[in-house]
Amino acid sequence: MSESLKIRLGEIADFVDVIRLEKAVFSDPWSQEAIFSELRADAMRLPLIAELGGTLCGYLMAWRVADQLHILNIATDPQYLRRGVGTALLLKAVRLAVEGGQSEVTLEVRESNFGARAFYRRHHFAEVGVRPGYYQDNKENAIIMTANCSDLLVD
Repeated sequence: MSESLKIRLGEIADFVDVIRLEKAVFSDPWSQEAIFSELRADAMRLPLIAELGGTLCGYLMAWRVADQLHILNIATDPQYLRRGVGTALLLKAVRLAVEGGQSEVTLEVRESNFGARAFYRRHHFAEVGVRPGYYQDNKENAIIMTANCSDLLVD
């Protein structure tokens, strides 16, 4: 990428762009109310925005709960795939989690999302369980994945 990627905290002003990307990327997008709520960074919520040249090209939504960072969603604009956006978002979230006292990262991913599962495995996540029928749109199973924050920051 010729321009530098900027990762920053999300804010309500990002709402329209996040909604646009959410609908473009996910078959079962979050509601506008859920996204609005998650864009309010606080002690629990960690919304991150990736920008290139002032254009939103990705985002991450996570919760900080006790000693865990729970990733709710990572999205990268399809025209920016395989350019490091998802990795930059993930690593920034983990660095902030470590600063906040979290030591483990958890998430769920669709069983059929082999690309995302491979992405997470490349970043030291292990598949540790299944949530049967987790996704409401088609009752697809979710794969539970976890990683130690320290393992993610080694690379």
